[in-house]
Amino acid sequence: MDRYSKNAVGAASLAMLIALGSAAAFASSNKIALIPGGPHPYFVSWEQAAADAKKNFGIAAVDYKVPTEWKLNLQTELMESLATQGYVGFGFFPGDAVGINSTLQELSANGGVSAALAGCTQDPTKATFCLGTDVYKAAYTGSQALIKAIGGKGKIVHLAGLVVDPNTKLRMAAVEKAVGETNGAVTLVQHIAGLDDQEAADQKINALLGAQKDQIDGLIATAYIPSTVAAKALRNLGDKRIRLIGMDDDKIVLDGIRDGFVAGTMAQNSYGQGYIGAYVLDLLASGCKVKDDAPFQKTPQTAKFIDSGTVLIQKSNLDSYKDDLKKVSVEIQSGFKDKFLACK
Repeated sequence: MDRYSKNAVGAASLAMLIALGSAAAFASSNKIALIPGGPHPYFVSWEQAAADAKKNFGIAAVDYKVPTEWKLNLQTELMESLATQGYVGFGFFPGDAVGINSTLQELSANGGVSAALAGCTQDPTKATFCLGTDVYKAAYTGSQALIKAIGGKGKIVHLAGLVVDPNTKLRMAAVEKAVGETNGAVTLVQHIAGLDDQEAADQKINALLGAQKDQIDGLIATAYIPSTVAAKALRNLGDKRIRLIGMDDDKIVLDGIRDGFVAGTMAQNSYGQGYIGAYVLDLLASGCKVKDDAPFQKTPQTAKFIDSGTVLIQKSNLDSYKDDLKKVSVEIQSGFKDKFLACK
């Protein structure tokens, strides 16, 4: 079967999955908003997710609304303004995990429902649930992929975000677990944290490669900025020996995979967070309640966490990974109501 035939079959299969996933939906008069903390490429897919959810689930309105800057007060003012315009469901990435809770309380008091998407609020919170990436699982899967890419033995370095972030500590533990399972065949040279800042990432990653590139076999980057910086640095060096597994699907990283400078990257399901979030918020606004025994995961931030799924992007699925992520989304969405909600 040629590539075009495969793509056609894949598209048809995906369309069928979406149709099946939305079969149980019912038309509603609810207005739902998807609201990131501010402008960022990660959330661009929420616009398409909003349009797809509106169409597939018969929701009156699902709109993507972005604050002009990454300031909590701009996000909360936008949410309050939308509430006055008749919006009843709010899927949001918290501009501040604690600071946003007072606004969620106000929205709830006025009949609104909310869900944290891509990032969680800190309990106690009126956010009904948090749908985001299981960062431990993603880092563990990425580390396993890196170990395979270096042939099961060698020395690796973990490039991480802020060490004070609880997610960074979970990612460190996941990398250590994967390395430990090699029984000494793979050595974790060090964790380099604090790479959420572009300048710091440029300085530390290039210094590492300048001093130790001949002693390092692999890099596992578990945050967005160090992934792009490492991919660019390896390309600049012309180095295809050091294998890199990154995080997210920035064009720099994807081009690195295509050209052989990057072994792979863990794609977070940003589309699914918006798509599933809108679907569930519509059900909640229509009277469904969360089951007392709903099978949530517990994290340091919340007792109501749901993994939105990840996909490992490598050369073999570079052109189809977005369809892979949509399939993950449909699978989660189609079982969500029975697993987590009680609806009359």
